[in-house]
Amino acid sequence: MNYYKIIENKNLKKYNTFNINVKARFFVSAGTLPELKEIILSQKYNKLPVFIIGGGSNLLFTSDFNGLVIEVSIKNIQKYKETQTEIYLKVGAGENWDDFIDFCVKNNYYGAENMSYIPGRVGASPVQNVGAYGVEAKDIIHKVETIEIATGNVKIFSNKECKFAYRDSIFKNEFKNKYIVINVYFRLSKIPDFKLEYGNLKNYLKKFSEINLENIRNSIIEIRKSKLPLPEDFPSAGSFFKNPIIRLGIFIKLKEKYPNLVSYFVSEENIKLAAGQLIDMCGWKGKRIKNVGTYQKQALVIVNYSEATGKEILEFAGKIQKAVEQKFGINLDMELTIVGE
Repeated sequence: MNYYKIIENKNLKKYNTFNINVKARFFVSAGTLPELKEIILSQKYNKLPVFIIGGGSNLLFTSDFNGLVIEVSIKNIQKYKETQTEIYLKVGAGENWDDFIDFCVKNNYYGAENMSYIPGRVGASPVQNVGAYGVEAKDIIHKVETIEIATGNVKIFSNKECKFAYRDSIFKNEFKNKYIVINVYFRLSKIPDFKLEYGNLKNYLKKFSEINLENIRNSIIEIRKSKLPLPEDFPSAGSFFKNPIIRLGIFIKLKEKYPNLVSYFVSEENIKLAAGQLIDMCGWKGKRIKNVGTYQKQALVIVNYSEATGKEILEFAGKIQKAVEQKFGINLDMELTIVGE
């Protein structure tokens, strides 16, 4: 027996952390694979555009959605394989991402702890290849179980087949809106292997007598809370832009002009810069235009201060992109998914 209910003209304000006041023509929450399959193959809905929503923490709606919005609510965390050194977990797409990280930390499973306090759900992790403090979802994802929207067939993608890149995957490109993530399979270590080189994490941990999973997680949560606003206080989608990656030769020239640039090597020839710093250096940190502004503590976060529309936010972001391009010759790419006209 299926328990889902199709709702017409559903307001999506509470389903996106920007609190954009838009509606979906049809909306449904699916908690099982059979429900999901029945919904997408329904004669009434299978010709409509489909959009999958999770925690709504990486979305910007610019208009109502004239189709079917599906909230994937499949939940489970279970061990499906174990070796002397590794543990493999099957996790439902509807699980809260930070609850999953907390589960790993409490069970002494290593590898996920640096991605603590990232908002959203597990199903978004392979799509967006979420990451923080030098670790990305691709580093712990073993495979991804999906359902094809056109056929209802289940398909499993290996880590390699997902074509992971910085905040990117095959699900944002060739297979955009073609597959729905239902479960993500993670491979974690049972042996300590900490990654502490990113940002000020190493210095932050000096106040503890030992370095362990709990202390790393708590430190990252504390650091992120000090920089990032809570969506209920300041509606936002976290980091709005990707940190740009530029060629070494370009970086050397920029470094001569701006010696304090924060940078990280991603390969011998490519350097990652801090988008927040670039925005700050352009004078946009804490700046507000009508209903939209950048957060006072972190220029990378754009905030909906008062009933802003998605188009207003997009226009504001465009002004930031133009300022950074003019000053540094660097194009900032948006990290978000834009939905609508």
